[in-house]
Amino acid sequence: MTKNITLSLCLGLLFIFSCNPKESARHDAQPTGHPSAQKDYLSFIIALDTLPSASVKKMIHKEVSVLGRMANKTSNPYYFFFKAKRYVYAGKTDSALLTYQQMHGLEPTDDVERLKTIEMLTQKIKGGGTVEAVLMKQIYASLKAAEKTGSRLTYRFYDLLAQAYFQNRNEKKSLTYVAVYFENHPFKTHAIVKQRYFDISFLLASRVGDLKKMTACNLSARNLAKEVKDSLAIARTYDNEAQIFGRQGKTKEALVCSKIYFDYLTKTNTVNAIACNNLGTAFSENNQPDSAIKYYRMGIEMEKALANSKRNSIYYKGLTEAYKTKGEFSNALAAIDSAYQIDLENSAAMEVMKVAELHEKYETEKKDENIAELNDRNKLNETIIQQQRWTLFLMAVIFLAAVSMFYIIYRQQRLREKNKLLKSQNEKLVLEQKVLQVQLNPHFIFNAIANLQSLIASAQTEKSVCYLSSFSGLLRGVLEQSRKDFIEIGEEVASLTNYLRLQQLRYTDAFDYQITVDERLNLSETLIPPMLIQPFVENSIEHGFRNINYKGLVKISFKRREDTLVIEIDDNGSGLAKFREEEQKKQSLAQLILKERIDRLFTMNGQQARFEVHEKGTDGATGVRVEILIPIITD
Repeated sequence: MTKNITLSLCLGLLFIFSCNPKESARHDAQPTGHPSAQKDYLSFIIALDTLPSASVKKMIHKEVSVLGRMANKTSNPYYFFFKAKRYVYAGKTDSALLTYQQMHGLEPTDDVERLKTIEMLTQKIKGGGTVEAVLMKQIYASLKAAEKTGSRLTYRFYDLLAQAYFQNRNEKKSLTYVAVYFENHPFKTHAIVKQRYFDISFLLASRVGDLKKMTACNLSARNLAKEVKDSLAIARTYDNEAQIFGRQGKTKEALVCSKIYFDYLTKTNTVNAIACNNLGTAFSENNQPDSAIKYYRMGIEMEKALANSKRNSIYYKGLTEAYKTKGEFSNALAAIDSAYQIDLENSAAMEVMKVAELHEKYETEKKDENIAELNDRNKLNETIIQQQRWTLFLMAVIFLAAVSMFYIIYRQQRLREKNKLLKSQNEKLVLEQKVLQVQLNPHFIFNAIANLQSLIASAQTEKSVCYLSSFSGLLRGVLEQSRKDFIEIGEEVASLTNYLRLQQLRYTDAFDYQITVDERLNLSETLIPPMLIQPFVENSIEHGFRNINYKGLVKISFKRREDTLVIEIDDNGSGLAKFREEEQKKQSLAQLILKERIDRLFTMNGQQARFEVHEKGTDGATGVRVEILIPIITD
């Protein structure tokens, strides 16, 4: 049972970490320091932890309305705090961050600034993704400063660390900081705060498999729920108890507890898809496949009814096991196929999003560097212009008009030369952009992701790890090398090896490859332009080996011929003659860009460089041989 409720545990924990206190507590609670004419707003905000989320939202909206009517609202940092909170509830993260930035304390280290830091960090790490090292350092630095000054908000930084470690899949660390957070909470004796602590601790203990702690936390949660007469919290402890029994192999007891929780949700009209899945799993593990199928199907229908809901494969995987138990293997096959398609879609979408984020991050950094460089140039030009004005004024007084005119003409000539240089640099940036566009075929990336998903789904662990290692190494190499004009031969060989390994995994037993380097060439000192060879290797694999009835072979060699580096790409494929007629009419984009790069890097500087593409057709040989000749360049 536990394997199918992992998703519900993760979603529940993220909700608890990122939202306000639980709905299950008493609705008549009021925070200490209720709004008044003169108010300790920090105490008021801390006390909001003792309210259910619906009440907190009302209080936030009320404070925005009250402070918004004041003439000096823009000088009150808490006006911006409550306004930003309202944006958070509306899902407008960017607007919230901009509004938080308008909060300003009396000193850089006061609690207003700490509150601002906490809220902005919360928005940056929310969403369930991995928290990067930069953000972790910011959280630790802020925590250290808060501990040093004894800030009342120190406990909030412990909560941030607990959430960050959970998102980074380090549940043990998260559990440690959850305990520290609770011990330092100003309202740790309040029922809502205690219940929140018990629930978080149970979920984290479940993730690390600590059955003893799960049992203790659930017992504490049940006793507290009974004490405050919270029926929903009591019912939820039965769902937790079902998980405990499931881990112990007590399937009958797990089913009884799961039905108690489901019956409560049915009475209160709050049944959800995950609850259906959990009950279906309990029936399945208790060898009652018909009942399991009923609730799995109910969960699927409830998920479909949710607008814009991301599909989940756990229901179909449960159906598969239930149908297998009944011996209905055709239905089991259909269910597992549906689960596979959903996992494939979700995985592909996630990987595409990650690649897009990496690319966007790289482009953003590149743009920031260009903007900073342009700003520096503008400042320098402004300084030069100012100096020119004073110089021209003094020269007009001291020297004759002819001398002044000669000086102006000279300066104009210099500016023309600078413009030519800037134009050349701009053309170089355009060429680099073209190179980036053809470095990796998007279809290759999507196929690589799909192949990885297939390997994982078929439990080929070692092969999938090898595949993922080559794929990540290739992407990292492309991003790092795209910033450079020249790289070491060793780096190029490593990138080619990763690429060829991925293609071999994609086209099983379709081809072999050989990479040889002349002994007279130093791998770490001899330099070549990056991604010079990959487009030709891709043509050999994608086109040359497409329709052949024998095993393909691509040979890549680096040779020294006097002061020239000779690079050969030789394959035994079908050759150029087998291309479609319309493809023959189009000149290869890779070849066009390669010619532009060779002209830019070598020919325009008076160096000899060229490349040739030959069709092999003599002595029964087939395939294509590409020869690239460039000058020897050493580091």
